[in-house]
Amino acid sequence: MIKAITGTKDILPSDVSRWQYLEKLLRETFQLFNYKEIRTPIFEETGLFARSIGEETDIVSKEMYTFKDRSETSITLRPENTAGVVRSFIEQSLGAQQSLNKLYYIGSMFRQERPQAGRLRQFHQFGAEALGSTSPLLDAEMIQIAFHILKNLGLKNLVVKINSLGIPEVRENYKNVLRDFLMDKKDKLSEESRKRFETNILRIFDSKIEVDQTIMKDAPLLIDYLDTQSKSDFDVVENYLTRVSIPFEVDPTLVRGLDYYTKTTFEIVSGSVGSQSALCGGGRYDLLVEELGGKATPGVGFAAGMERILLACENEKSLNLPADLIDVYLIRVDSNSEEQLDVNLKLDLEVANLASMFRRENLICEYDYLNRSVKAQMREANKYNAKFVVFVGGDEFKNGELNVKNLANGDQQLIKIEDFEKLKSLLKN
Repeated sequence: MIKAITGTKDILPSDVSRWQYLEKLLRETFQLFNYKEIRTPIFEETGLFARSIGEETDIVSKEMYTFKDRSETSITLRPENTAGVVRSFIEQSLGAQQSLNKLYYIGSMFRQERPQAGRLRQFHQFGAEALGSTSPLLDAEMIQIAFHILKNLGLKNLVVKINSLGIPEVRENYKNVLRDFLMDKKDKLSEESRKRFETNILRIFDSKIEVDQTIMKDAPLLIDYLDTQSKSDFDVVENYLTRVSIPFEVDPTLVRGLDYYTKTTFEIVSGSVGSQSALCGGGRYDLLVEELGGKATPGVGFAAGMERILLACENEKSLNLPADLIDVYLIRVDSNSEEQLDVNLKLDLEVANLASMFRRENLICEYDYLNRSVKAQMREANKYNAKFVVFVGGDEFKNGELNVKNLANGDQQLIKIEDFEKLKSLLKN
């Protein structure tokens, strides 16, 4: 038997309603903040991600699905979507069409990681990007959007963490300070952190290894070396979040895993999903557009993992999904006489025609395709949580009538077949 690839997962009909509920909330929320949807390809030239994310990040060096197509072009399934959105922004000249572009996306991403709860190799993210403004109010707006979505999903166990990475010049000076601090402790670091010491020293703060955490507890912090403008912008973000009653904590060790961030960075974490606690994260990336070949354009954005969010919702039992109901189930009452086969065929056609009429009136309708007994059809109607059943056949049908039963209260009434308006009115109440 052929099985799904490791790290991928089928989203079955029994689970799809949770995804549709989340997607509906996302679209409604982004519309509130005037963000427009953008849809980019799920694969791009590999160089796009190497340039934007950073050659030495774990994503580029370890996790990307990269292959050559028939033209020998190196192609990568997107591991994140900011790079693709920025590529589209440059290529389609969106900046020339509008000074500020506020965009959002929903889609599949791919990383070859070790599968675990809330983390798959094909996973889903939603996110937003605002391109064209340096205003720290946009940084705060990104946090507000993400928090709004998570709170409206009923999640309570949330912590908003924020930090500032400053401008690149300040960050490079700080890296030298950090390097000096770690120089005589380097041999005590884990193997992974010793590698990061040479390639991406800030990422040592991300280490979950106890010996690394002990050493880094006394490390100098970037937030103490910020330039005046970065400090001022960070103050605006803090003041805005306080003003709109979003609880947050400043985490000076929060550095994020991608090279393109500048100034504000943030994460929203949950205690409801185990070790993979970050539900979303993002920040400002004022240099990324220029680095990818466009005109200097500031930007800020965030991305959130949909599997992790739904796992948190499941663990907190926070989703109140609307009941999965159908309006009407049509039950065919067959004749048991072999001489009545032609009558049963007419009933089949009558049921199908009624179903078509109901559906044209936007009534969710189903009927039996398996020639089951009336008792079995009733079980099916209850399985679908039908509001009404309509019996088609028997003496009532011979008299030109349909027997309509309200499954909520058991009331039944006969309605003339030709009186479709009355029937429709009853089923819509």
